[in-house]
Order: sequence, then structure tokens, then C-alpha cells
Amino acid sequence: MEKKATSNETQPLTSKKGISDCNEGEDCKENGLLIKNPKSALRLMEDGNKIHPGQGNKEEAAQISNGYSGVQSSVPCNGMGEVEDAQCTNPAATTTTTTTSTTCGAEGQQQLMELEDRETWSKKIDFLLSVIGYAVDLGNVWRFPYICYQNGGGAFLIPYTIMAIFGGIPLFYMELALGQYHRNGCISIWRKICPIFKGIGFAICVIDLYVASYYNTIMAWVFYYLVSSFTTELPWTSCNNAWNTGNCTTYFSKDNVSWALHSISPAEEFYTRQVLQVHRSNGLDDLGGISWQLTLCLLLIFIIVYFSIWKGVKTSGKVVWVTATFPYVILFILLVRGATLPGAWRGVLYYLKPEWQKLLATEVWVDAAAQIFFSLGPGFGVLLAYASYNKFHNNCYQDALVTSTVNCLTSFVSGFVIFTVLGYMAEMRNEDVSEVAKDMGPSLLFITYAEAIANMPASTFFAVIFFLMLLTLGLDSTFAGLEGVITGVLDEFPHVWSKRREFFVLSLIIICFLGSLATLTFGGAYVVKLFEEYATGPAVLTVVFLEAVAVAWFYGINQFCNDVKEMLGFAPGWYWRVCWVAISPIFLLFVTCSFLSNPPELRLFDYNYPYWTTVVGYCIGTSSIICIPIYMVYRLIITPGTLKERILKSITPETATEIPFGDIRMNAV
Repeated sequence: MEKKATSNETQPLTSKKGISDCNEGEDCKENGLLIKNPKSALRLMEDGNKIHPGQGNKEEAAQISNGYSGVQSSVPCNGMGEVEDAQCTNPAATTTTTTTSTTCGAEGQQQLMELEDRETWSKKIDFLLSVIGYAVDLGNVWRFPYICYQNGGGAFLIPYTIMAIFGGIPLFYMELALGQYHRNGCISIWRKICPIFKGIGFAICVIDLYVASYYNTIMAWVFYYLVSSFTTELPWTSCNNAWNTGNCTTYFSKDNVSWALHSISPAEEFYTRQVLQVHRSNGLDDLGGISWQLTLCLLLIFIIVYFSIWKGVKTSGKVVWVTATFPYVILFILLVRGATLPGAWRGVLYYLKPEWQKLLATEVWVDAAAQIFFSLGPGFGVLLAYASYNKFHNNCYQDALVTSTVNCLTSFVSGFVIFTVLGYMAEMRNEDVSEVAKDMGPSLLFITYAEAIANMPASTFFAVIFFLMLLTLGLDSTFAGLEGVITGVLDEFPHVWSKRREFFVLSLIIICFLGSLATLTFGGAYVVKLFEEYATGPAVLTVVFLEAVAVAWFYGINQFCNDVKEMLGFAPGWYWRVCWVAISPIFLLFVTCSFLSNPPELRLFDYNYPYWTTVVGYCIGTSSIICIPIYMVYRLIITPGTLKERILKSITPETATEIPFGDIRMNAV
């Protein structure tokens, strides 16, 4: 006796019955069906008997995933969540299969559109270069070398490596696997994982917009330096310029010049008085006017960005061939040049000399965890977006190891590039390296390193390639950050934006440009510092912590590992499981609590940030995270049923993951 197909079981579609058996509400029984049995094994059923694949089909059958139903992509929907019975009128339609888990209606049509229209990377190398370009940014050049020598030199590499192995790389791998498997951006992916956490996607988009509002301003500073470098004598070499003051002193001159307490280098005055013009602002409560020079530079930056990403990964994947590889050529040139400078060995010794006692300090481990986390960059939606354009069986495990290793090695090598030059400056000043290397952040590049370049032979050439390197480092990170938002929004609202990508990207660029106006003022550097410390730090840490908890504890570590096995053919080992379930969340909680318990005291140049700016900073950071609880409440309100039923429905994936398998759509049930 036959049973009707229910939500938990399917029926062989191979019955020899006639058309009369295709009753309304039942599946048409015409041909074989791939079904999921209670043991999550796939079997090809025909007339209730097993059909063993032939020798030529064994390999293909082995690739069909456990726990999935084969659904042909041509199965139509009637717009009401039911499968059309059109095929039932044709007994000869032997190519139509269906299951009761087929997703129909508007949601099913959206998934079909995602599968049919979603572009993929032209080549595997395009993806790798894009991820490397995203992960390797300006922070690798200025942040890692400074944090390394500040926290014990060579000894710092121990906590840095440990935090990378047990915290950064597992989270990096997790996001690549999630994006590649579910093929969605940072918002809509939560329908397939844990719907109640969908607010994480909206929080990521807000954070990315905050980053775009200040990060590209730093790129405008770089662009200004690049344009200013096309002169026979670099403008920050001498003290004979209109912006210089009486305190300007150049110790590289041929005259015997004494360096006094109030002496200021020409490079510092060029940066503060000509580029930033901070002397025309009294602080955050009086930012002053907008610098038209920086505004023009930022406009040119955004024009470059727009025409690099407006068509999707097909175009940005080609641009990164330049922006991701060019910095390595320049780093090698600068490394060789730095190693030949007098006193370079002093800088290298200072960079790597281990101070083992510092390993006992908690802040060293906090700095190591924060550095590896922000260097690899999970939590910005970029890895989800980039991986979603991969082919389903791409080896994202290998990609995660390769790109994260390249990123860490780039940071380490950048330290040699910076400190060989700092050793040279210490030799010229006849000072200790610690006195020369006290600048941190952008000042290390725009003042210290720029000054060293200005006093090298062929200074114009080295200045041009150095700032061109910084520009390319920043550009591909900007491409990635905006792509995280673009993919997230387009996947969430495909019926609105899927055919209007160029217009949406233009609108996004305009919003980012208008949002950057505050950073283009004479006090804009103070705004950049505030956003850098508060808009991204604790917010991103919180987002990735909740993301790790949602995937490992709600979606289920076993389900996630099965998904990975589905793509790669092998399941993650116990090391990855332990990291995802316990170590990585603890790692994130540790860094977040350390930050919140000891917020940074902000100071830039001679300006001490008042207390109220800390409150403003926390408000900026909270404005993104607040999306998460707001959506949770909204989700529970709109879900029907009792409170228990609402919670259960909200933590259960509502949309099946559609997996391309030739002409068949593998539908996760």
C-alpha cells in the first residue's frame, strides 16, 4: 500500500500508473528520485528497488552529497508555494523530478535566479588575488611593525603565531566555507543558517559604510603625496616652503644643525600643515572648513573604485592582478634598498630583539589577538561575498591556508622594510632607534618613512613607487569592503537591484563620499582617528563572536562540517571543530572584554581627545551592533505561534541551500 508523501518522506516517482494517478496535491510519479533517507544516505529509487550505478557513473554518484534531494531546476512553481502539475499531463515527461521539499513561490524563484544568474570568478587566481589584496592592506605596513617592536620584538611572534593558529585562521576558514557553500552575501545567508541572527548582516553593512567613510580619506592623503612626489625636489625635504614655521629643522642638511626640543622636521610640517592643515582646527568641536585638495583627491579615488567594481567580480578580479601584485614588487625593491642603507642593521636588531619578559604581560597577548584578527579581516562580509562567487567544489580549505599565510608573511617582511629605514634614520640623527620609531599609525608612513625617502639618492623615484604601493594596497581593500555591502544587498533584494547593479554601486559610492565629508575638514584627521578606534574595533569583534556562536552552536558544528565535506570531499578534523566551538569564541570574547575594560585614551599630535568623544565613539560603535537585537525582536514579533514556537522557528533555517550539480539542483532538506 502506498503512502502519500509527507514533509518527512518522499515517494518514488517511477510508478507505472497512468495519468489518473497524478491527482491534485500529489507528485507526478514518472521517473527516478534522489531522496534523503533517515540515515542521510542518498539512494536512487526506481519502483522501490535500488539501482546500482554503472562503472561510468560511480564517480559521479559518489559526488552527490548526503542529505540532499535531487531537484531539476526546471520544476516550475505556481506562485503559491506548490509545484505545478503541468508535467503530470504528460506521461512521457521522463526528465522531471520533484520533492516535497522544493522551494516555490517568490522565495523559490529568488533562489532559482541566484543559481542561474550568479556570476563566478573567471579564474581561481582572481579569487586568491582578491582575498590577498583585501587582507593585505595599509595596516600590514604600519600597524604590525609598530606593535611587534612595542611588544617584545621577536618574542611577540610567539603569541602572534598562537593567536593566528587558534583564532584568526579558523575564523577565516569558517567564513570562506560559509560563503562558498550557501552562495549568499552577509544578509541573506542567515536565512539558511539561523534566521534570528540576520541582524548580523545589517550590522556588517553599517560597519563597512563607516570604514569606507574614513579609510578612503587615508587613501586621499596617499594620493596627495603621490601627486606631490612628481618633482625634482620633494616638497617635504626643506624648510623653505610657505607652510613651514620657525621651528622647522632639517638635520640632513650639510650645515651643523642642532636638534632642539621644539624642533619639527619638514616632513612633519608638510603632513600636518599642508596636507591635513590641522593647525586650522581646534579639535572635534571645531573642525573648520573642508580641504578642496583632499576633496578632489577623494573624488578621484572613488571614481577609480567605481569603475573597478561596477560590473562585479568579473572586472574587479582583473584589476587586482595589478593592485594585489604590484605592492610585492615594490616591497622587494624597498627591502633591497633599505638593507643597503647605513645603519639598517640597527633597525633590524631593534625589530627582532626578543624581550621574553613581555610575554607575561596580558596586553601583549591582547595586541597579538587584535592584530591577527584585523589583519585577516573576518566580520566585514568580504570573505562571505568573495567566496560566494566560487565554484561549489573549490578547495576553500587550501585557499584559507594559503591566503592567511601570505598575509602573515607580508606583515613580517614589511617590518624589515620599515625598520631598515628607521635604523638608517637613527644613524643619521645619531639617536637610538626607539626615539625615531615612536611614531605610530599613519604618521609612521607619512612622516618618518617619507622623511627617510626624501634624503635618499633618487628620492623622487622611491617616493613615487612607495606611495603608489600604498595606493594599490588600499584600493583592493576598498574594493573588497564595498563588495561586501553590494553582494549583501543585491542578494537580499534581487528583485530590486539584481539588474541594476551599476546604479546601486553608483548610489553607494555617492553615499560613502558624502559620509566622508567630515574627514575632509581641517580637523578631519581627528575624526579618522575616532572612527578607526571605535567604529570598527569592538563592533566587528562582537559581530564575529555572534557569528561564530550562531554557526557552531545554533546551526550546529556537525551540520557545518557536513557542509564542508559536501564541498571538499573531506570533513574538518577535531582541531577545527574545537576551534570553532570553543577556542575561537573565547578568543573573540577575550579581545572584546579587554578592549571594553580598558578603552584607549586617544591623542593625536598635540590634541588630547576630551571625555565626551569616548561617549560619541561608543555610540558610533553601538549604532551598528544595535541592528542585531532589533532584528531579533522584529523576527519574534512577526513569527506566528507561542513564544516557544517562535523561538524554534527563528533558529531553524527557513530556506534550503540550493547546490548546483550539473543540470540538477541539489536542495538541502
